[in-house]
Amino acid sequence: MSYRENALIIKTSCLAEGIYEMWLKTDKMAGEAVPGQFISVYSNDGSRLLPRPISLCEIDRENGRLRIVYRVTGEATGTEEFSHYQAGDAIELLGPLGNGFPLERAKGKRVFLIGGGIGIPPMVQLAKELDDKAVAIMGYRNADTFLDRELSEHATLYVATEDGSLGTKGNVIDCIRENDLKADVLFACGPTPMLRALKAYAKEAGIECWISMEERMACGIGACLACVCKSTEVDEHSQVKNKRVCKEGPVFLADD
Repeated sequence: MSYRENALIIKTSCLAEGIYEMWLKTDKMAGEAVPGQFISVYSNDGSRLLPRPISLCEIDRENGRLRIVYRVTGEATGTEEFSHYQAGDAIELLGPLGNGFPLERAKGKRVFLIGGGIGIPPMVQLAKELDDKAVAIMGYRNADTFLDRELSEHATLYVATEDGSLGTKGNVIDCIRENDLKADVLFACGPTPMLRALKAYAKEAGIECWISMEERMACGIGACLACVCKSTEVDEHSQVKNKRVCKEGPVFLADD
């Protein structure tokens, strides 16, 4: 179930160039959220009607708090506005939204958690809930990393960077092969080219692969069909081979 509520900002900070975090106090969302879900964050600027979908990085159910980590996408944007908010400010949210990662598929198995760029934040809560039972492979542009400390506390962490300034030079698949890593189940979030490559890698290696899709969204609740992606089966809602990322996703079995 999702809720619309005004949340209190507890903390904000910059984690890396263009990457910001926000801790939010919520009444109901944190108690029901699961890893892989997202929230829609509304601007306090009345000229921006549509919310910004942002994945959940951490879920503090005991204290009713959510942590989001996002990238500022440009000047005079909603995310740029969010980066100027301070502790004590109020912000309107809708959530939790979408379907999370199927943690039951990881029970008793070797697990890869793979994140690239702004697809890294959802891996933090996943790592916490699996608690030392997963191998995390994160892809960054360079050594200006973020969330690596949190990930290393709850998973065995490997890093790949595009420029080779830290860890493996190359992408996450290069890192897997360089370190001869093995898994039975793969959970991933990141840019589409990375997810496409991971789907092919997982099929070749015989690994069950679950991916969290990134798409532009409008309503966030499945009504507007702005965030559809192609699927192998006919969708019951649209009667074509499409899936709504916000509603049926954002997490999908890669084969679907």
